[in-house]
Amino acid sequence: MTFTFFSMFFGAGNLIFPPFVGAQAGAMTPMAAAGFIISAVGLPILGVVAVSLAGGFEQLAGRVSPKFASLLGLAIILTIGPCFAIPRTATTSFEMAIVPFTGSMPQTLSWLPQLLYSATFFAVSFILSAHPERLSKTLGRFMGPLLLALIAVLFVACVVRHSSGFAAPMGDYVSGQVSRGFLDGYQTMDLLAALYFGIVISANVRSRGIGDESQVRRETALAGVGTGMLLIIIYGVLAYMGAASGSIAAIDPAHDTGATVLTNLTAALFGPFGTAFVGLVFVIACLNVCTGLISTCGTYFMNRFPVVAGHRMKYRTWGAIFAVFSFVVSNAGLSMIIKVSVPVLSALYPMAIVLVALTLTHHVFADRFPRVYFWTVLLVGAVAALGCIASLVAVFGGALPWLDATLGLLPLYDAQLGWLTPAAVGVVIGMVDSVMRRR
Repeated sequence: MTFTFFSMFFGAGNLIFPPFVGAQAGAMTPMAAAGFIISAVGLPILGVVAVSLAGGFEQLAGRVSPKFASLLGLAIILTIGPCFAIPRTATTSFEMAIVPFTGSMPQTLSWLPQLLYSATFFAVSFILSAHPERLSKTLGRFMGPLLLALIAVLFVACVVRHSSGFAAPMGDYVSGQVSRGFLDGYQTMDLLAALYFGIVISANVRSRGIGDESQVRRETALAGVGTGMLLIIIYGVLAYMGAASGSIAAIDPAHDTGATVLTNLTAALFGPFGTAFVGLVFVIACLNVCTGLISTCGTYFMNRFPVVAGHRMKYRTWGAIFAVFSFVVSNAGLSMIIKVSVPVLSALYPMAIVLVALTLTHHVFADRFPRVYFWTVLLVGAVAALGCIASLVAVFGGALPWLDATLGLLPLYDAQLGWLTPAAVGVVIGMVDSVMRRR
């Protein structure tokens, strides 16, 4: 179960963020990696346990309200699908496989390779999404071990090649490395995905003939712990590689990404043939992930919205819509996708965190005060949404001084943890509301 669990979480996208954390944190990589691991490993595992305890995502989020469960589910699917995760598969594989070999391309035509690549990539993904199980059966069995083998080879090469010390922190990691690493852990999107994975893992456990619910929860928890240990080791190794890359090939944190870190490392350590091989592996892995995501989103929308404007929407119609939409978004570039996704994830993650926390304490606390779900998520969601608006405006070069000043009054807002105070207030209001309703 552990390796099944691991394969559901670990994709090509998970490879690019830990090295970027290490490349920026430098000598402070242990602190930054600790924060990253808390949000990228700890929270998703707790999310799986929470969903298993609640009996599914709809039941978990429905404790706030049925409409909220539908809206949050739609927001999660769009986030881990066509808005961010699906386009990121094309841009990540493009930067790993194509960019290193387009250095001589004229600046006026620099957009053309990505346009042609992404068009081909999504066309193939759309065709394969008609039968995604075939791709998973042929590639899924060896892509995971191959990616892990590549990580091991790169790690050993970095250890052998790295002889000097580590650089000083730069970029977003000049200060507050732990909190910055925690926030960058959102980029894996694994907590959001875990809210759907939890019920799948529980079903797999039951399919083995385990009927006792306490035993199901125990097996799910053990698989989660095993997966967490694997992810901690791998993320630690990748963060070290990023920190060591400073003495091998430096990066510009304002414009480069984790894909740049890995590309520079493979080029410096193994030359163009090594870069081409790693790029090919990324293309296959990203194609596999993209096909699965298109299939997941197409199935979700077909079931949720079978008729739109009087027209019956089939699975392949939704798949084509997501492929075309993702093609358009992917040509914004990996760096822009990441910049825009940060505010959105910073809005969704706090709500997911409080839902998981309340579910884990349901039998000892939240069940006695059921209104804490509504009030906590309402206040946290309001603050997170306003913060998302302010951040998105800043990403596109604007500013809302009055909103920034208002949000800045919240404790820990500078560390992007301003939602903690509204969460505490929501718990108190929810307890009072629950007591009054009982009376």
